[in-house]
Amino acid sequence: MTEKTRSPEFHLAQNALQGLRADLFQDVFAYRPLRPLRRGAARLPGRAARAEQWLPHGVVTAFALLTLFVAYAGGFGGWDTNGEFAWALTGFLPAGAVLLTLVRPVLAWWCSLGMTPLMMVLSGGGWAPWPPGSIVGHTVVMAVVAARTRPRTGAWMWALTALYSMFVDATVAWNSDSLEMLTFSGVVIAIVTLVSANRDARREVVAERTVTAVERDRRTLLEERTNIARELHDVVAHHMSVVAIQAEAAPYRVENPPPELAQAFATIRENAVVALTELRRVLGVVRAEDYEAPDAPQPTLADLDRLIDNVRETGLTVEKTVTGGVRELPQGVELSAYRIVQEALSNSLRHAPGSTARVEIGYVLGGLGLRIVNGPATGLVKPSPGAGHGITGMRERVGMLDGEMTAEPTADGGYEVTVFLPVPVAAASGAAEGAAA
Repeated sequence: MTEKTRSPEFHLAQNALQGLRADLFQDVFAYRPLRPLRRGAARLPGRAARAEQWLPHGVVTAFALLTLFVAYAGGFGGWDTNGEFAWALTGFLPAGAVLLTLVRPVLAWWCSLGMTPLMMVLSGGGWAPWPPGSIVGHTVVMAVVAARTRPRTGAWMWALTALYSMFVDATVAWNSDSLEMLTFSGVVIAIVTLVSANRDARREVVAERTVTAVERDRRTLLEERTNIARELHDVVAHHMSVVAIQAEAAPYRVENPPPELAQAFATIRENAVVALTELRRVLGVVRAEDYEAPDAPQPTLADLDRLIDNVRETGLTVEKTVTGGVRELPQGVELSAYRIVQEALSNSLRHAPGSTARVEIGYVLGGLGLRIVNGPATGLVKPSPGAGHGITGMRERVGMLDGEMTAEPTADGGYEVTVFLPVPVAAASGAAEGAAA
């Protein structure tokens, strides 16, 4: 029979047997010590937290003592008059199997199942297949192994235990208690399986949420950089166009220019036109299909008054303060400064409705300083959580200009954004000359 003619049932049975072999027959003697809880999982302080890390080991030890107590409470007889030897075996052997799950879980299950016939012989209950100590001990062993491995392993252990019980009931058992044993152990394993499955599902959800959050932050960062590139395209294109026009007109401003000078200006113009063409081509790659270039020119700091008036109409009280000598700055700095103030005021509207905001603009020799601070939320309007992209966008703009930025809560419950954008004196002079041209 070839592989293609085998039925789905055959493959299902084959996979099931392979799972049984992998779970209970491979690496039976493997050393797998039960690890303590991680420090992050502990919820108690100080020494109590260190003790809480060993809570799983304490639980298993407590169940081993419970197995020993149940075996003693059964009142078994034995091979001598006092029954002390039988009590020791029927109690300590199942309890030892429970403790063995701490280091070798699969071997502990085989030991627990293998010693069950001996427990039946030693018990004084009339050849019952499952003495009380064995019922508790074997159930605890299956529960611990299922919790430490996988739910499928618990199902295989319960199935083999059921086969053993049916065999003993059909051959040597005088009075059967297999139904009680299988019912009790089945319920316990089902509960352990559900708890383990829920725990694994929670871990997967946390892992997926972590990955999703990382991907979302990365996508947000790329979107912000793309938006910055789109906005700065007009600024760069303007300067490149000015370079091309001035290079073309420069030879006509000189009477009888040398051929070398005319050729140099022609080369400058050609390079500017090529750079402008490549810039437009790159922008076409980063633009979305539904993106439309704005018709209006990009805003500058001169447009802040209009922005602040619009914000005031929404209910946010805004004060503006300008210090230093106001001057023309490079268009990229003007645009970035405007967007930073715009985003900071938008965050104030979302997170602190009804509060008071203050915008401070400082022109200094080495650059431009911005400070946007708002008070705590007041009024009946609840703050909006927002998407968390505003701070990312501001940091990208500041980083692009090699500036510095801090964004942190204030002592009175408000929020403060402080930015410094370096502008060399030569760049500021060139911006003024470009504006005049």
